[in-house]
Amino acid sequence: MTDVAVIGASMTDFGQREEWVVELLSQAGMECLEDAGVEPHEIDHLYTSNMASGEFEGQTGIMNAVAHDLGALPAYTQRVDQTSSSGGAGIYAAWQSVASGASDMTLLVGGEKMTHRTTGEATDVIASITHPVEYKHGVTLPSFAGLTARLYLDKYDAPRESLARVAVKNHENGVDNPHAQFQKEITMETALESPIVADPLRLYDFCPITDGSAALMFCPVEVAEEYTDEYVRIAGVGGATDTHVVHERADPTTMGGVVESGEQAYEMSGYGPDDIDVAELHDMFTILEFLQSEGLGFFEEGHAWEAVEEGITERDGELPINTSGGLKSKGHPLGASGVAQGVEIYEQLMGEAGPRQVEADVGLCCNVGGFGNCVITTIVEASS
Repeated sequence: MTDVAVIGASMTDFGQREEWVVELLSQAGMECLEDAGVEPHEIDHLYTSNMASGEFEGQTGIMNAVAHDLGALPAYTQRVDQTSSSGGAGIYAAWQSVASGASDMTLLVGGEKMTHRTTGEATDVIASITHPVEYKHGVTLPSFAGLTARLYLDKYDAPRESLARVAVKNHENGVDNPHAQFQKEITMETALESPIVADPLRLYDFCPITDGSAALMFCPVEVAEEYTDEYVRIAGVGGATDTHVVHERADPTTMGGVVESGEQAYEMSGYGPDDIDVAELHDMFTILEFLQSEGLGFFEEGHAWEAVEEGITERDGELPINTSGGLKSKGHPLGASGVAQGVEIYEQLMGEAGPRQVEADVGLCCNVGGFGNCVITTIVEASS
């Protein structure tokens, strides 16, 4: 396989935006082209990660509209939908297109427009991820999160405060991310006294509804060297699924898709959990940061909460997690989130993260669809 490099990245402001999804996607795409020094006509493949433009906006065919707006004709286009892990699936697809030799220049743009719909409407669209039997009984992803959080806390005798510490940490990181939806710190008291959404989880245990877009530029390493001396390389990538019906899992606190996709990425890259310097995890709910960090082997089962309590996952800790602010603070525009994770890891390895910068040569991002129904894990390394 061809070694794959990433030579450019961009991210729009996340939050409540007036623009529609194609405008957001085109904005990120154009900024990524500029960052990479690539002309639109040089793009061979253009992938657009998006979960629900039809449901949210009544607009389909967005990948072709973006190609038109960018002037990227006659590039091959494809929309990538893997629910809330669409962005990670886009990274996988873009990597495949270059690694296979089918493309010498692939642009990935991920985005979603959600805030124009009510919270109930947006939640209903997202809940369509669930199994139809669960869905018709009113089950939503927040309810799964609450049930799993309660099980985790009881099973491992973890204090409720440990979940609040995840929210506090990620909001603190988000303050230094100029594109984050919430650039403000919160206190433990604020998190613990916010309204209950799905016991034991409260308002500040959940990510917001968000508009936004992000983009990455992929090419073979030998092509990258024609454009720049500084780039990152995709060292490993893995994708996996778990049961669609959550109650069929032997242990809901173990996310099988995370474990399997992580093992694939580790095997491909030659790295292991101890080699990761910085990670972006899918903290749609605070409990997911625990489940992913354990599933990826960073901590033993039932001990992630202790790592958070000890400050290991802080920006100045042994393993910084969600230096971007995570979905919790940065925001979660479904199709953009996995791509934005890749943007953060790219910026960290390139030394371009500003006040969020940590010492890192190897980074990992894990993008989760549904409640672990599908997962993409990507490992990225600095070129030198």
